Amino acid sequence: MTTPSVRDLQTVESNVRSVVDGALQEGGGLLRLAPCWVPRSFLQPGRRLKLDPRDVYAYGLNRGGIDERWFASTTPAANEGRVHDEGLSYIIHGRQRCTLRHAVAEAGAALIGSTLWNQYHRWPVYSKFFDNMGPIPHHMHQSAAQAALVKQEGKPESYYFPPQHNPVGNNFPYTFFGFNPGTTRQQVRACLENWNKGDNGILDLSAAYRLKPGTGWLVGPSILHAPGSFCTYEPQWGSDVFGMYQSLVEGREVPWSLLVKDMPPEKHHDLDFIVDQLDWEANVDPYFKQNHYLEPIPVADTATAGYVDKWIVYGKVHGTQFFSAKELTLQPGAKATIRDNGAYGAIVVQGGGRANKLNLDCPKMIGFHQLTEDEFFATESAARAGVVFENTSAEPLVILRYFGPEVNPEAPVIAFQGGVKL
Repeated sequence: MTTPSVRDLQTVESNVRSVVDGALQEGGGLLRLAPCWVPRSFLQPGRRLKLDPRDVYAYGLNRGGIDERWFASTTPAANEGRVHDEGLSYIIHGRQRCTLRHAVAEAGAALIGSTLWNQYHRWPVYSKFFDNMGPIPHHMHQSAAQAALVKQEGKPESYYFPPQHNPVGNNFPYTFFGFNPGTTRQQVRACLENWNKGDNGILDLSAAYRLKPGTGWLVGPSILHAPGSFCTYEPQWGSDVFGMYQSLVEGREVPWSLLVKDMPPEKHHDLDFIVDQLDWEANVDPYFKQNHYLEPIPVADTATAGYVDKWIVYGKVHGTQFFSAKELTLQPGAKATIRDNGAYGAIVVQGGGRANKLNLDCPKMIGFHQLTEDEFFATESAARAGVVFENTSAEPLVILRYFGPEVNPEAPVIAFQGGVKL
């Protein structure tokens, strides 16, 4: 049997409603999505994305290895030399495909709901698997106000470490966050002054936390972080802005251009401006772990029914719930109708079965052009009506799904803030 391939599909770039309507009918309100692969030229892939090893450099060695897979994304990847659709998810129907971005632009509220459509006129979030052999540079993502200076959007983000994708921790399963309490702006400025002298020493001002499978973190904009070498599920805002404040990682140079790429050109050598991009209070928070660390929390006591749904990403950033995420586990033979408040992107990380009319199967290896049955997008109406999940495999069926802003007001809050339990 020939493996279905993206190369066999016709790409529809306008008037995509017929593709969308056909896909919705075929999936019972769910849209089948193709894998979306993204390379990073400055990182070394961790090889836990299930991508065929022969395809890790499918974009070319000059583009770097593929270390990310993006889910239900309408956000372009901000990579130098990117292909035109890099970072954009495709809806599959028969032998046709169209981007989820085009689909949302045409179908709007019919896919994401009137509340999100009226406020954002797009699907404003996305998630990804982020997978590297070692740590990445200490960096931050700009706030909305900072990103607006270069006509971009800011980016809060979150992390969850799925056990199924972390059989090994690779080279450095620890993440640095922020600065040690008492760190001064002058110390950070000195690190920038020392950029071309080798390791600028910015990690000397920070503390690393050991990563634990099945847990996560919530990180607001303008907070420095140097993610460790776990394969990470990352619900986040629909933006790809960042600034890297570390000059050398595992002996590899980090160019100054990656520090200032999303700052106004006239500020590219203004060290005080660059330091002031950081949210100082948040970076030196003595209760950083208590304010950002996430343990999974069951939605309800349903284990006796053969399934458990858990909150894996929750909490607010500056008073706003930008995104949230759940992990659904069904035991072999279990069947459950799961109702949610809004649209979501979903990825299967273990097992097989069905969701409404779609087959679900977690592949062991994926070719770069291969179509899979492990990813879909649920419309708001389908989510509210309830998606029927069934595990037809001999192992647990595990599905991660992420939601847009303010969709789940009933989600837990982080139970410790500023040293005072809520």
